[in-house]
Amino acid sequence: MQRWLTFDCYGTLIDWLSGLRDVYSATFPEADSERSLRVHRVVEPVIQEQGDLTYREVLARCNEAVAAVSGLGLRADRYAVADSVGSWPAFPEVAYALQRARDDGWHLAVLSNTDPDLLASSLDRIGVQVDATVTAAETRSYKPAIRHWEAFFEKAGVDKDHHVHVAASLFHDIEPALRLGLNTVWINRGGVTSDLPRSAELSDMSGLPAALGELPGLHRSNAV
Repeated sequence: MQRWLTFDCYGTLIDWLSGLRDVYSATFPEADSERSLRVHRVVEPVIQEQGDLTYREVLARCNEAVAAVSGLGLRADRYAVADSVGSWPAFPEVAYALQRARDDGWHLAVLSNTDPDLLASSLDRIGVQVDATVTAAETRSYKPAIRHWEAFFEKAGVDKDHHVHVAASLFHDIEPALRLGLNTVWINRGGVTSDLPRSAELSDMSGLPAALGELPGLHRSNAV
């Protein structure tokens, strides 16, 4: 039976906060960039509830909301945030961790609340091949809705006992993955606390290969 790792992308593999902070600082230099980030984080899941919007449009509407709250007006194209996604940096340990997982026999997939072209540009930046992707454009929904996982299982044909989901967001990923009965690895980059159960918790992805080796029933001997 093949073993699969699924990942969230933005916040887990790609430095979402730094990318957003940079684009909002450039677009609204007079505004408090941390306040812009707070506005974005509040309005994004509300906008995503419609489900049928592309992520490019979601980001455009977030941009407009930040402009409205700042009182400065929209200073650039409404798609400035979406256009910046391809330049957002990967966390420095990510390529190593993904390649080590591949070398250890894991198949890799990314389940992301984004559009295929935006995700492709981010995966190119990381530089490690993945075996499957599932995006919001395909599922017509956004996590924490479970359609991403349903689409992944349809593609991969893997059973839950040979699947681990790795993510930074408790709201978008860890909580719904737990409801599905999945093994989860929480990448807790912010050092926050949570009572949610998880299979492992890491401060970044550098320790992922070792953590996977300690999960029961998921050793290399199970891969074919």
